[in-house]
Amino acid sequence: MEYMFQAGFLGTRAPFFMDFVSLIVAFLPFLMFGAIKLARAKKYKYHALAQVTLYVVSIIIFTYFEIGVRVGGGFNTFMDGSSVSGNYALYVLILHIIIAVVTLVLWTITITRNKKNYKHVMYGVFTFLGITATSFSGIWVYLLLFVF
Repeated sequence: MEYMFQAGFLGTRAPFFMDFVSLIVAFLPFLMFGAIKLARAKKYKYHALAQVTLYVVSIIIFTYFEIGVRVGGGFNTFMDGSSVSGNYALYVLILHIIIAVVTLVLWTITITRNKKNYKHVMYGVFTFLGITATSFSGIWVYLLLFVF
């Protein structure tokens, strides 16, 4: 587990695990868009497989991230070295967590109600928007903690 806390590869103050997770979170909306294109091409079986795979991998990555944050000392430890106000960064973090949790619940509902109908499509659209918002807010938190 020691490797998690070695210097990251993005050239910031972030440890390896944070760079790794942030990179995946940044690409997740693009991967989701690819899965959506499968559905639009009426390749529903591949779309479902892609969605479930992205969901499971995201849960594993989230677990890896949470272990890293807890073992690494939490928010206050990662705030060390940032020139950003702690309160501002905390508000952004709280916003990010709210968006991420709501999105995870919505994504779970979307996957478990795997039906081809209007309501499912709307859940999918909102899930994609939530994942995109989670990605942007996660990048925002990363920048506040490790760049500014």
